[in-house]
Amino acid sequence: MNGDGLYLVAGLALLLGAVLPRLLSRYAVSAPIAFLGGGMLLGLVVDRSHLSPIAEPELTKHLAELTVIIALMGVGLAIDRPISLLHWGVTWRLLFIAMPAGVAALTGVGWLLGLAPATALLIAAVLAPTDPVLASDVQVGGPTTGEDAELDEEDEVRFALTSEAGLNDGLAAPLVYLAVFLATKSLSPVEWIAWDVVGKTVIGVAVGFGAGWLLGRMTFSAQAHSLRLADSREPVLALAMTLGVYGLTEVLHGYGFIAVFVAALTLRAAERSHDFHNELHDFIGELEHILTWGVLLLLGVAVTAGLLAPLTWTGVLIGVLLVVVVRPIVGRLSLVRSGLSRTEAWATAAFGVRGVSSIYYLAAVGIHFHEELPWLWATVGFTVVLSVVVHGVAATPLMRMLDLRRDRSS
Repeated sequence: MNGDGLYLVAGLALLLGAVLPRLLSRYAVSAPIAFLGGGMLLGLVVDRSHLSPIAEPELTKHLAELTVIIALMGVGLAIDRPISLLHWGVTWRLLFIAMPAGVAALTGVGWLLGLAPATALLIAAVLAPTDPVLASDVQVGGPTTGEDAELDEEDEVRFALTSEAGLNDGLAAPLVYLAVFLATKSLSPVEWIAWDVVGKTVIGVAVGFGAGWLLGRMTFSAQAHSLRLADSREPVLALAMTLGVYGLTEVLHGYGFIAVFVAALTLRAAERSHDFHNELHDFIGELEHILTWGVLLLLGVAVTAGLLAPLTWTGVLIGVLLVVVVRPIVGRLSLVRSGLSRTEAWATAAFGVRGVSSIYYLAAVGIHFHEELPWLWATVGFTVVLSVVVHGVAATPLMRMLDLRRDRSS
């Protein structure tokens, strides 16, 4: 296919991805499903030899990385509730109980199925983070602004899933690196705990808080108002902040995903009712949609090109167990006595969408697992596709049911 034909097919696929979800919204077909399907169709008519995460690991890594950090900025700006130990209680349970327990359970499953310990831990850790990119149907809608705005989410399910997705992308990193260390024996356990678990996390939180506070002062202080910075409607400020914070944190060897989310939360805390937060969030949302389409398009092309060919029954079992057994059960157990109703707790536990974050981590560290890499990509690709389809079909009707129950009770 020549370049003009490629542009034509890409344009048609983008149009399909933009229009089809609206046409089929009543049938609970989510946008990610339509984008993924468009990518598979595109893969039937283009040269697929170089459109593979195995053939282009650097492209895959950087595209997924950019998509995740843009999504994290959007998620942080969308959350109205101030961060605290008490009011984020459900989030802390999902992060520090459900995620480690899920990784341990899936690692055990992989080991019992014959995987090497490092490989079993890697596939479990790579699939650990829930996705801030593909879970828009089960997340908060955006920042609530205006003088009379109520700045606290009433929907505990959406808040929990949004805040969890904002933080566990970064918190999964130590577990991914632990798998690398087991495979390469490059660090001692003490060094891993001191640096990868504690040190990099502290750097990420510190840089994120400092950058968010500084930008908040620059934007909303009296001097900023005199310069009309907050009224200039320059949403590119959000992009500059996102890239700058992430880049600075990575240069300092901290966790950039954590820094971006913390920076967004800190900026959101400055003048919460200001409409400028909506300007930033809307711009980030549009950019996120474009990047998400690109990632899902390439994933669909890769699936058509044979990404799933090395998939074994072990990989299928790992993906299915994660989506329909491990995450729901460990998530539900972590929410015992959390204050959520039984239905809300099961919904929160079930909707741990897997996606772009997993693609990023495997692209970033896959070089250390060269022999297992085709199988790893097949398993991650299968799990992401399964999660997109299962969660995409179930999200809209279930969230509507929860909304109706909440309206009736209120």
